[in-house]
Amino acid sequence: MRLELTDEQQMIQATVREFADSQIRPIAAEIDRDCRFPHETVKRMGELGLRGGGGAGAVAYVVALEEIARACASHAVVMSVNNSLYGDPLYRFGTDAQREQFLRPVASGLAHGCFALTEPQAGSDATNQATIASRDGDHYVINGRKRFITTGREASFALVFGQTDRAKGHRGISAFVVEKGTPGFIVAKVEDKLGIRASDTAELVFEDCRVPAANRLGEEGQGFRIALSAIDGGRIGIAAQAVGIAASAYERAVAYARERRAFSVPIGEHQMVQWMLADMAVAIDGARLLTLRAAALKEAGQPFGTAAAMAKLFAAETAMKVTTDAIQIHGGYGFIKDYEVERAFRDAKITQIYEGTSQIQKLVIAREVLKGEHD
Repeated sequence: MRLELTDEQQMIQATVREFADSQIRPIAAEIDRDCRFPHETVKRMGELGLRGGGGAGAVAYVVALEEIARACASHAVVMSVNNSLYGDPLYRFGTDAQREQFLRPVASGLAHGCFALTEPQAGSDATNQATIASRDGDHYVINGRKRFITTGREASFALVFGQTDRAKGHRGISAFVVEKGTPGFIVAKVEDKLGIRASDTAELVFEDCRVPAANRLGEEGQGFRIALSAIDGGRIGIAAQAVGIAASAYERAVAYARERRAFSVPIGEHQMVQWMLADMAVAIDGARLLTLRAAALKEAGQPFGTAAAMAKLFAAETAMKVTTDAIQIHGGYGFIKDYEVERAFRDAKITQIYEGTSQIQKLVIAREVLKGEHD
C-alpha cells in the first residue's frame, strides 16, 4: 500500500480543502444551531464530483471526505450516505435503467438518497426486519417503519429493505428504491439530535406503499447481502468522517495552546498539555492510516470488511477522545458554543454509534481473529 498520496489525490485534497474552508466552514456553526439542511453547498459538492460522480476511487473519496468533515461533520455524513450507502449499492447491483433514474440525479447533486434499514427493534441486529414487502402482480406493497434514517426528510429516493419471504429469515430480505411522493411513503418524524444537526435524521413509515417490481434492487432475497456490502463501505466513510472531526479539534487545540497563557507562559509549554497534544497527533495519524488501508483494499477489489471495521472502531474512539481532550485544553472556553471544539465534541459521539456501534465493530474483528487462529 502507498503511504503517500498520488498527484491526483493531492490535487483532490487541495481542491476539496479550499472548497470546505471557503464555503462550508463559514456556515457550519449557523446550520448546526438552526438544524438547517445545507442545500446550496451540498449541491456544489455534487458539481465537484463528491457525491458519486467523480470516479476517482475509494482512497480519493476518503481523503475528500476527511476534508469536508474538518469543516462540518453534517456535510460529511450527507456525502457518506449518498456515496457509500445509497450510491454504491445502486451502482453495483442496479440495472442501467435504475442507475439512470435513481443514481444519476443523486450523483450530480440534484437529489438525495437515503438508506432505510434500521427499525425500532432492528438496530445492531439488522436481520430482525419487521417491514414486509408483499408481491402483488407487477408491484410490491410495503408496510413497516424505519428509524434513524440519515437524510430521510430531504431524500428523493430511499433504499428500503423488507421481508419478501419471512420464512427464510435474513435470506428473505429484499431491497427496493422507493421514490418520495409515492402514496403511503410518510416522513413521520424528524429527530432533534445532539450532533450532526444540519443533517436531518428521520423516521419513515410505509403504509400499503405500492412500489413497482422494476424498483427492486437485485433479486428477491438478495437484500441483506446488499445491505451488508453497503455498510462495509459505509464504515470506511464514517472512519474518514471521524478522522476529519478529530483533526479539526486537534488543530484548534494546538492553536489555542500556542496562544493561551497561564503562569506567564503559553499553556503549550506545560508538559501535561504537550502530552495530550502528542497523544492526539499519534491517534489521528493511526486512524487515518487504518482508514486509508481499508480504502486501498476496497479500491483494489480485495476483501476489506475487517479492515473497515478496524478503521471505523479506532477512528470513532479517536474522535471521541481527541474532542474531549480538545475541550479540556480550552478549559471553560471549550464548553462554550462560540468555540468549534464544542461542536466537534457533539458531532464525534455519533461516529461510535451509526454504521455499527463500536461494540459491533469489536465483534466483527474478533470473529475474524478467531477464524484466522483456527484456519
